Amino acid sequence: MHKLMMGLARTLAIIGGIVLSALILLTCLSILGRLLNGFFHGGFMQSVAPGFADWAIGIGVGPVNGDFELVEAGVAFAIFCFLPLCQITAGHASVDILANTFPKGVNRFLRMVTEIVFAAVLVLIAWKLFDGMLSKKEYAETTFLLQFPIWWAYALSFVGSLAAAIVGIYMAGVRTYEFFTGRILIWDGVEATH
Repeated sequence: MHKLMMGLARTLAIIGGIVLSALILLTCLSILGRLLNGFFHGGFMQSVAPGFADWAIGIGVGPVNGDFELVEAGVAFAIFCFLPLCQITAGHASVDILANTFPKGVNRFLRMVTEIVFAAVLVLIAWKLFDGMLSKKEYAETTFLLQFPIWWAYALSFVGSLAAAIVGIYMAGVRTYEFFTGRILIWDGVEATH
């Protein structure tokens, strides 16, 4: 089961990384286009090579239309793609100043409770994203510039959040089993400090 969950988490993280890389490239192209557009509209190019400047502006040299809409939708999707891997590898930020002084049993209890609460929150997020997606689809809301349906972004984010919820539930089950049996099923480095 762990191999399946880890495979799901890694696959989504790779997809999220590809999307994030594409968004970085898109943002760089948009910024470069915006700079070039300003340069071609500027007094220097209009006086030195007005024909070339007008031609470049005419073919569409400028910022990518709707870039912020694509970045907004893509980053939300990427974040939800990274959550499962972060959850299964215990990669979330934690402050263990006080917890390091507790006995192993107390720390296992705290880890179990934390995983259960986190799983519940991930399920709630997935549920509300699904509700939001249905609402956006029902009212046929679209983005301002590109006019693509907003529910598409919600649907993509829902896929990542659903996977995160599944992995969260799995990890809650693992940590609950570990607490009640005293056996560690998934070593993540936290146990090594005691």
